[in-house]
Amino acid sequence: MYRQIGPPGWQLGWTWAENEVIWNMFGAQTTEEGDCSKFKDILPHCCDKTPTVIDLLPSVPYTQKYTNCCKAGVLAALGQDPAASLAQFQISVAPAGTSVETVRLPENFTLLGPGPGYTCGPAKIVPPTHFFGKDSRRKTQALMTWNVTCTYSQLLARKYRPCCVSFSTFYNDTITSCPSCACGCEHKSDCIKSDSKLLKMEGIHTPKKDNMPLIQCTQHMCPIRVHWHVKVNYVEYWRVKISITNFNYRMNFSEWTLVVQHPNMNNVTQVFSYQYKPLLPYYDSINDTGMFYGMKYYNDILEEAGKFGSVQSEILFRKDPHTFTFRQGWAFPRKVYFNGDECMLPPPDSYPYLPNCGLKPPISTTLTIICSFVFVFFVINMKIQ
Repeated sequence: MYRQIGPPGWQLGWTWAENEVIWNMFGAQTTEEGDCSKFKDILPHCCDKTPTVIDLLPSVPYTQKYTNCCKAGVLAALGQDPAASLAQFQISVAPAGTSVETVRLPENFTLLGPGPGYTCGPAKIVPPTHFFGKDSRRKTQALMTWNVTCTYSQLLARKYRPCCVSFSTFYNDTITSCPSCACGCEHKSDCIKSDSKLLKMEGIHTPKKDNMPLIQCTQHMCPIRVHWHVKVNYVEYWRVKISITNFNYRMNFSEWTLVVQHPNMNNVTQVFSYQYKPLLPYYDSINDTGMFYGMKYYNDILEEAGKFGSVQSEILFRKDPHTFTFRQGWAFPRKVYFNGDECMLPPPDSYPYLPNCGLKPPISTTLTIICSFVFVFFVINMKIQ
């Protein structure tokens, strides 16, 4: 629902069960042709026993395209843009058999996004798909349909977290920064300062084939930082400001997603500058998780580190009188995900704390800091009298 596949795009692979070859292909292509020496007159598209398929660019000729193809391998999250989350291509295979008894299912499916992390299960036969053929008024039934499910594991994808979270509030001057080396310090020796003259070199911002980042020198050494600021407290509402900052000089995050888990997510009243969609639970009634993403052509692309490498928004929550409090870090998120990967949160004992107050304020009324003002005003009045 909230994980996308960004540049350089997806790669799908498998192993043929017999001696199948791909005769022709629409909407995608294989990375290698393989050994087609036994064919003389007409060469197949691919004779590789283990083909790897990649998407085509949007600019390819129309004769090579297929429905929902040609997005350079980039797929949006299903919850963000269902139409852009689908990729399709068509292949003609031989010898493949002509019945369910003779067709052999491919094995060892692999899926690569912009990096590792996906594990694919075996192909499973499911009821045949029905689709419209050349005659759009009549449905055609497929000879055979099978599904392959690939799951993503952040632990398999990378050693360190790819993002971190920092906190601040209006009632405390303390800023809880991202933990030191939250994303590992493996790039500490080759990080680059924000005022470095190297940033003016031609090609310095160009992404590399191995996707190695060029990280701005920071204490946390993360490509992405999410900052959660508790901004205002009203009688019946409270407001939060969220900032996402890109510290990678080689990466523009297009159509990013941000997922936040917080107990007050079921009372989101208004979101400014971001799009918002609640991620409704499947197995229980707790609605505590929501997805944010950029508005199209406004802030959906999080540009590389620097002047335009930040997008911000504010969220207005309605208070639940039974649960709302600023005490013990309740106002901060429980989990944060950027582009489907979980971010590193600060340790709970470092969160900005609520200052002490002589009077215990009701949950839904104003703040400790206002209590202090009332106390000072009272003392001044006493001296005047």
